[in-house]
Amino acid sequence: MNALRHGFSIGIERVADEFFLTLKAKGKLTHSDYLAITPVIDSALSEVKQPKIKALFDATELEGWELSAAWDDLKLGLKHGNQFVKIALYGNKGWQETAAKIGRWFVAGEMKYFDNEADAFAWLNE
Repeated sequence: MNALRHGFSIGIERVADEFFLTLKAKGKLTHSDYLAITPVIDSALSEVKQPKIKALFDATELEGWELSAAWDDLKLGLKHGNQFVKIALYGNKGWQETAAKIGRWFVAGEMKYFDNEADAFAWLNE
């Protein structure tokens, strides 16, 4: 049996005195994926003492969203979008750059697309 892997992983990394929320999406995201990750993101962001957050989003294994999952993603962005000062999305598909441009409408801070992690991380550290 060949199961299709999909979902999110989330972490917090620290460099010097700054921390970064790290997200990695894999496969085609579903409503169930958002039901699982939303409370984790809500909890992680509620504990943040700094007023603004920097995030590194790895979309290199992201294949897309089911329609209901795209709606969940929009709701999550509207709920937490004002907490982010910078979001670096790095991926390897042309549509991901377009998705990052659309995502800018829903976050108060800057959002930028990169095709490699090193450049994304360097931009977050500027």
